Amino acid sequence: MKRVFTRLIFVLLFLFVGAQVVRPARTNPPTDPGKSIYKTIEVPKDVQAIFDRSCRDCHSHNTTWPWYSNVAPMSWGVINHVNEGREHMNFSNWPPGPEEAGDLLDSTCKEVKQGRMPLGQYLLLHDEAKLTDADRKKLCDWANAAASKLY
Repeated sequence: MKRVFTRLIFVLLFLFVGAQVVRPARTNPPTDPGKSIYKTIEVPKDVQAIFDRSCRDCHSHNTTWPWYSNVAPMSWGVINHVNEGREHMNFSNWPPGPEEAGDLLDSTCKEVKQGRMPLGQYLLLHDEAKLTDADRKKLCDWANAAASKLY
């Protein structure tokens, strides 16, 4: 039994080390500051502070990559979440059209109200990113007001 356990440990260790070779790209693409949400829509400083604390890492090209984003298999999930977050909404590449921007603002309020953003996995290691009820209200009030100006 001890021999089987030892072999299992070696196999798992071999797989873990081998997995480190498979490294998806962690990128922070160059940005055009003129396409930023902050240049396109008026974002008050208090809302911007919430974005920086709770949203920026997954929804901009200014991701701060934590140490665990270098260790597979955790890195695969982190990089995938960031890439998906940027696809859904990207503060660094805000849409120029009012309809798409308005839809994103509406979904921002909906996602934070329902507690789907920030992701629970992110909050496990980033306690500072948790949104309070006051944060949610502030984001929704701002998003609703900004969206109404676009339509």
